[in-house]
Amino acid sequence: MSVKRRRFSASFKSEVALEALKNNKTINEIAAERRVHPNQVTTWKKQAVQGLPKVFEEGHGRKDSEEERLAERLYEQIGRLKVELDWLKKKVSPLT
Repeated sequence: MSVKRRRFSASFKSEVALEALKNNKTINEIAAERRVHPNQVTTWKKQAVQGLPKVFEEGHGRKDSEEERLAERLYEQIGRLKVELDWLKKKVSPLT
């Protein structure tokens, strides 16, 4: 008989991790209330702590990625225009 693994949503995991971070209850109490293994609560707590710096960097990351996308589009446009200019120079030069 196979046992089906339970899957937890990100919101559930974040609630459990936040509750563990508050330190109002022990890990075992939280695990018993939420019906998960204490090791799982500890893992989610560690993941939350490790991920916190990224939360505050994302605001800057979006600006950087937007700037990168803009620069990419501009370089692409410059490349196309350069190719067109070279082509036009070749077409016009034999006439003169």
